[in-house]
Amino acid sequence: MQRDIEKDLHRWKQLRDPMPLLIRGARQVGKSHVIEKFGKENFDHFVLVNLEQHPEYIRCFDTLEPQKIINSIELVTGSSIHIGKTLLFIDEIQESPRAILALRYFKEQMPKLHVIGAGSLLEFVINDENFRMPVGRIEFKYVRPLSFGEYLDASGNHKLREYMKTIHIHDTIEDVVHSRLLTLLREYCSLGGMPAVIAEYLQTKNLQRCGELQTAVLSTYRNDFGKYAKHTQHALLQTIFTKAPALVSEWLKYTKLDPDTPAKAVKGALLKLCDAGLIILVHATSGSGIPFTTDMNEKKSKMLFLDIGLVKKACHLDLDLLFKKDLLLINNGALAEQLVGQELLSYMGKEEKNNLFFWAREQKSSSAEIDYLIAVDSHIIPLEVKSRSTGSLRSLKIFLEEKKLPLGVRISEVPFSFEKSLLTIPLYLIEQLPRLVQEAYTLL
Repeated sequence: MQRDIEKDLHRWKQLRDPMPLLIRGARQVGKSHVIEKFGKENFDHFVLVNLEQHPEYIRCFDTLEPQKIINSIELVTGSSIHIGKTLLFIDEIQESPRAILALRYFKEQMPKLHVIGAGSLLEFVINDENFRMPVGRIEFKYVRPLSFGEYLDASGNHKLREYMKTIHIHDTIEDVVHSRLLTLLREYCSLGGMPAVIAEYLQTKNLQRCGELQTAVLSTYRNDFGKYAKHTQHALLQTIFTKAPALVSEWLKYTKLDPDTPAKAVKGALLKLCDAGLIILVHATSGSGIPFTTDMNEKKSKMLFLDIGLVKKACHLDLDLLFKKDLLLINNGALAEQLVGQELLSYMGKEEKNNLFFWAREQKSSSAEIDYLIAVDSHIIPLEVKSRSTGSLRSLKIFLEEKKLPLGVRISEVPFSFEKSLLTIPLYLIEQLPRLVQEAYTLL
């Protein structure tokens, strides 16, 4: 199964002095698989050191001197490491904070050695107040669930993905193509982007078995809670994890997650689930300038879940519902907001953890909300996720007028179009959103 991040890994390999890579992301999203595939296909030698499966290898990092580390790894694994010809992969690197620190010295003393570290619970080490991250000596990449574009590639619909790259601002998408892409998108929403689920479906087409695998993935995450329960009560993590899928796209209120627990404790548990990559927070921002973090309001947030297929499974949504009803009407539009947020992160966030933002104005007579704000070049772009049967786009018009912006985007199931200040993007076309926005701006 080809993943988009492989292109980034190929570019990294071609650098004269590649910085050590840290690959981040939740469990089960395919980090180890894609790195192993890349290493075996592109290097003469691939050396894997898994610090969780072989905790005795942690002793290799008693020193921070790269040559001594390499000597120890060669001895304990029986492998040879050749600079320029070997990919050294340190998996579950969070088991040894010193191994993460050692990456700095690989950059300084062995700059031509290709080293990749990965770990599903890496954020817990990085965010520890006692850990000193070697900033400027390590490059980060995030692996997420498969995007819709990656699903098209995996399912033999590569030509459709390539076709979408050729669409320009005044083009019309034929009805038969539009309908086919919406059908595939609904299929993707049912399956989600977890690699094991997609692999099963492509091999057997057995949706019942895929549902069982989704249940197994959710159980795997629950079983992980014990690894960080020393920071937060295990039962509270379970409660929040169970309730979160049904609260996707709603404003975050701690009382909805657990009304009987103090807000401070609920917040702490929630942030642990964010560190594990299972929950994504979308923060409110004023939308007055870039970067959005400058005017971010951390007290106002919405939640997304790791994967839309897992949301579907956790909420017990019927498959027939996904194929018969406008996606933007299911669960009051929550499923569509999950899809859009997940897609935005897939295509725009390989170097950043989870930077998603929305805008809201709370006034009795004139409240308004924009589902997502993104930046394309130096332009602020408001995105409204709207169904075909509703959509006065009142909030979008208010935002454009208030911020004196010339272009807004509606994301829906309706066909692609561009009229005056409104760019309408079908849900399946989010990957091409930045390029189409750039084209639109040349015509404004």
